[in-house]
Amino acid sequence: MITAWLLLAAAMLLILANGLFVAAEFAFVTVERGTVERAAASGDRRARSLLKALKQLSFQLSGAQLGITITSLVVGMLAEPALSVLLSPVFVAVGVPESAATGVAVLVGMVGATVLQMVIGELVPKNWAISTPLRVAYAVVGPHRAFSRACRPLIAALNNSADRIVRGFGIEPQEELGHARTPDELVSLARHSAAAGAMDEESATLFVRTLGLRELTAESVMTPRIDVAALQQDATATDVVNLTRATGLSRFPVYSDSLDEVTGTVTLKDALAVPAERRDRTRVRHLASPPLLVPETLPVERLLDLLRRREPMAVVVDEYGGTAGVATIEDIVEEVVGEVQDEHDPADIPELVPLPPENGHPVWDADGRTRVDQLETIGLHCPEGPYETLGGLLADLLGKLPEVGEQAELPGWRFTVLAVDRHRTSRVRIERTDDGFPYDSDDDKDDHR
Repeated sequence: MITAWLLLAAAMLLILANGLFVAAEFAFVTVERGTVERAAASGDRRARSLLKALKQLSFQLSGAQLGITITSLVVGMLAEPALSVLLSPVFVAVGVPESAATGVAVLVGMVGATVLQMVIGELVPKNWAISTPLRVAYAVVGPHRAFSRACRPLIAALNNSADRIVRGFGIEPQEELGHARTPDELVSLARHSAAAGAMDEESATLFVRTLGLRELTAESVMTPRIDVAALQQDATATDVVNLTRATGLSRFPVYSDSLDEVTGTVTLKDALAVPAERRDRTRVRHLASPPLLVPETLPVERLLDLLRRREPMAVVVDEYGGTAGVATIEDIVEEVVGEVQDEHDPADIPELVPLPPENGHPVWDADGRTRVDQLETIGLHCPEGPYETLGGLLADLLGKLPEVGEQAELPGWRFTVLAVDRHRTSRVRIERTDDGFPYDSDDDKDDHR
């Protein structure tokens, strides 16, 4: 009987050891590596030991698996016979025939040992490690690394065998877990954080828009050619001052014969540096600095770097060498924080204005210059096409320049041209219909229900 109790005590110790290996396995995978690296850099010894384990993650996880396998096997070998010996007299005492008591005790012992192993040795340490991964990792890293060192030859042999099998499937095994998050994962994390209340919605939107810059090009953020305020190179410094008063802008492209031939950029500061009595006689070609010319396909991140280091205004050139528009730092900032208005900016109509619903359908009044990617804010995901703006989308759908009153449709959406300015669609009515929404993402559907 004493032997049975000793075997049961040994089995309980092995179940606890099994729990240690399970906790280590889940904690090492779940713990935030950046937090560990910062703690290690500040001199925390436990963090340094944990960081070493994370740098050998594949090896450490193999050690955990070996420990789990060994302890599980030995627990079964010890606990089941011990419980059967201890339980047989109990079953005989309650009326079970002595010939059957041993078999029942073995069955109950096997079930009891399995349940105890799963709950104490598997589920409890797993849930604990997932809930507080850093604390658990600190607690188990010492004994786990000691076990891994002691069993290094066996673990290395098993791990190498597994690596060879994985390579046979064309996959290269990794020693460390990739801890950097992709931009798409960060966007999803920000949205879920805002939905859960862990981050305020404005901060989440700002974060998502900032990450969205990586997908934009100079063409996406530029002021289009038709809206560019520019000066002919024979204009005077006085013309610069007058154009600033009229537009609220302080920097202008300078061209020779047409806007396709930009020769420089001039600023209000350049004009004001000329004595007042000489401004009528001073030509802007003498004041202009060389232009910063960029292709319309230039990524916004690279464009921002050029605008900060070289020139606050860039002239965006299309594939044929003509001027497509101009881009400034303000244009890029507006992509992140929304429209930037100051006391000099004209009071333009917002690009997307919600209108009262009609027949239960959401309706918006939109600027024809609204970019198609901005339409995603109302749940409209446009198909790929040779256009950047809402006006371009309508021209593509209609197959010609839109006229006032004309309508175009996408499944689930109806567009009505409200105004045209110099062949450019300036105002559009957007209505969401009941025909289904094949261009909506699942997230957008949830957001707009």
